[in-house]
Amino acid sequence: MSAPYILVLYYSRHGSTLALAQAIARGVQQVKGIDVRLRTVPGVSPDHQASAPAVPDEGAVYCSKEDLNNCAGLILGSPTRFGNMAAPLKYFLDGTADSWMSARLSCKPAAVFTSTSSLHGGQESTLLTMMLPLLHHGMVICGLPYSEPELSSTTTGGTPYGASHWQPGQQKESGLSQDESALASALGKRVASFALKLKD
Repeated sequence: MSAPYILVLYYSRHGSTLALAQAIARGVQQVKGIDVRLRTVPGVSPDHQASAPAVPDEGAVYCSKEDLNNCAGLILGSPTRFGNMAAPLKYFLDGTADSWMSARLSCKPAAVFTSTSSLHGGQESTLLTMMLPLLHHGMVICGLPYSEPELSSTTTGGTPYGASHWQPGQQKESGLSQDESALASALGKRVASFALKLKD
């Protein structure tokens, strides 16, 4: 029998959200007895027919319904788009009514993460609104407690609602700060630990 796994599901346009996803995955890997799956979603096509390839050219593979339904916990990530999640991730979630009707995600832990190019560009509203479909699925939301010291010392991203990253628009290089990386890892570890407890 395969080990339970945490699904880290994200959409990333320029790499910042992907960097957070990878740091979160490293946190999950610190917990014995549970695996991690990194998955993404395709972009939304401007045409009536999908024009994106069935398999992405690079990075994580696209998330399947099986990946979602069989996870022991879910950590959902998106860049901020006008204070909300990006359309490709919302489009994917809008197609999960069958999972909702069969309560496949109910009572499983979940968390959220985001990245923005401006410090007050909607990080908290994005994180909070990303929780709404997870609550509808009956998931148990995990945040970041202030017992994580980086939450009080960070001058970039990191919130009690979930991990975040601030990538100033004028900076070309994408990289997490030390605090952002530590908080992302802590979030992954926290959800993985809760998943094992809830599974028991």
